[in-house]
Amino acid sequence: MMKPIIFCDFDGTITNNDNIVQIMEKFGPYEAGQLKKEILGQKISIQEGVRKLFALLPSEKKEEIISFVLKDAEIREGFSQFVTYTRERNIPLYIVSGGIDFFLHPVLEPYGPFEKIFCNEADFTGKTIHINYPHTCDNQCASQGCGCCKPSIIRSLSSDEHYNIVIGDSITDLEAAKMADAVLARDFLIQKCEEEGIPYKPFENFLDCIQHIDELTGAKS
Repeated sequence: MMKPIIFCDFDGTITNNDNIVQIMEKFGPYEAGQLKKEILGQKISIQEGVRKLFALLPSEKKEEIISFVLKDAEIREGFSQFVTYTRERNIPLYIVSGGIDFFLHPVLEPYGPFEKIFCNEADFTGKTIHINYPHTCDNQCASQGCGCCKPSIIRSLSSDEHYNIVIGDSITDLEAAKMADAVLARDFLIQKCEEEGIPYKPFENFLDCIQHIDELTGAKS
């Protein structure tokens, strides 16, 4: 029997909105919009794009940004039940996110602890926010610019006995989706999966995810 293991995105997946997009719309200058288009259009790497985005923001805005995200971020329906569901069934749930630690951890704190949270890290010692990438691409990653490299994390944590389930919504989840045994997708990731011919199951909330995983694991039992 293969053991299910879940790799779940944060921005736009656990939360209804993409928090980085929301931060840039609130605090970012005009250039942020162009950088977003270049990232989504795969004209620049995610790593380069996110670093450039946050370099547009003064470090002194840290607490203001955290307060904004805590007020603005809406947790997707069913997430609390989903976390309980994975714990009751002993399914490892890893949060793998291109988001940034300083706002991600406060938002997720009421729902933890999780198996582990993988994300990027912010440095506020300079005039502008600098992003560090502790989970960079391994030598097997085709992109070599993921920032928080989800495929590399999956390779490091799963084995042949695991049934890898990826849950996501955007371009940052595409490479992980390519190597997953099952993909639960919404929004832009659906479009990319259809373009790439990647099988997926759509979801709107985490109650949908529970239903899909019940079906997937039932088929594997």
